[in-house]
Amino acid sequence: MWTPAVAQAAARQAFTRAPVPSHVLLDTTLDGLSLVRRGKVRDVYAAGDHLLLVATDRISAFDYVLGSGIPDKGRVLNQLSAFWFARTGHIITNHVISTEVADYPDSARVYADQLEGRSMLARRTTPLPVECVARGYLSGSGWKDYQATGEVCGIPLPNGLRESDRLPGPIFTPATKADSGHDQNISEAAAAAVVGAELLARLKTLTLELYTHGVAHAETRGIILADTKFEFGLTDSGELLLIDEMMTPDSSRYWPIDAYAPGGPQPSFDKQYVRDYLESIQWNKQPPVPSLPDDVVQNTRAKYVDAYRRLTGRELVVA
Repeated sequence: MWTPAVAQAAARQAFTRAPVPSHVLLDTTLDGLSLVRRGKVRDVYAAGDHLLLVATDRISAFDYVLGSGIPDKGRVLNQLSAFWFARTGHIITNHVISTEVADYPDSARVYADQLEGRSMLARRTTPLPVECVARGYLSGSGWKDYQATGEVCGIPLPNGLRESDRLPGPIFTPATKADSGHDQNISEAAAAAVVGAELLARLKTLTLELYTHGVAHAETRGIILADTKFEFGLTDSGELLLIDEMMTPDSSRYWPIDAYAPGGPQPSFDKQYVRDYLESIQWNKQPPVPSLPDDVVQNTRAKYVDAYRRLTGRELVVA
C-alpha cells in the first residue's frame, strides 16, 4: 500500500528501469526458432507447422509495456488459459496442441528452462480482426459508454444503473483489434461489416456461451467474472478455433464475491492495481515508461497467483 508521500518519491525514481530479478522473464531469444511477433506479453515463434506461444512476465498499462516485470505472471496466464481451454473444448475446439515441453520440437525443447509452465504449442490460424467481449457487469469502457449514451456498443440498458451493477443479462460487445493503442468498442453491425453477419452471429453465440460457463465456475470459487474477451481464428481449411489466451487476469475483470459492492470500482484480481498506482504518481501516459516499486510488483504477483489458485484449485507450477 502506498501513501501520497511514497507515491511522490516513487515518481521521482519511476523512469529508471528497475533491476530485473533473475526469476522474471521479460524477453526471450530462442535461437533456431523464427520469431513471428513480439506482443505486449507474448513472444510467438514458428515451430515447424505450428506456433510456440511464450508468455513472458511483461506487464502493460495504458498501452505501454512497463519497465518492470511481474514474477510468474506469464506462468499464471499460460496455465490459467490451459485450464480454461481444457474445460471448454465441448463448446468450441481451441488451438492448443500441448503445454508439455516434452511434446515440442527438438529446436524448442533445448529451452525447457525458459518454456516450462509458460508456453504452449498451438495450431496456426488467421486471427479474426475483431475482439469478442462479453460483459455481465457495468464497468470499464462499458460504464463510460453508458454514462455518455445510456448504451454499451449500441445496446440500450435500463436507466439508473450504477458502476459495477450486474446487467439484466450478459451482453456481447465486440471491439476492433489494435496493434497499438486502445481497442475500440464497436456495434454488432460494424463488426458484421468486418467479418460477415453469419460468422459474427456464430461468434456472438460462442462468446456468450463461453462467458456463461466461466461465470458459473468462477462463482463456485468465490469470484465474479465481470467481463472478458476472446479471440478466434480460422485455419487454412476454414475451421474456427478459439485462440490466444482465455479468461486470464489480463483479458478479464475478476472481483472477489465477498467484497462486491456496486456503486463504484471493485477490488480486483487483475492489473487495475497497477493502473491505480500509475495514476497515483501522475504519470502522463507517455514515454519514458515507468518501472514499479517492489511492493507494487509483489502485490500484483500475489493477486495473479491468488486468482489462479482460487479458480483452478491448484498450485501454480513454477519450475
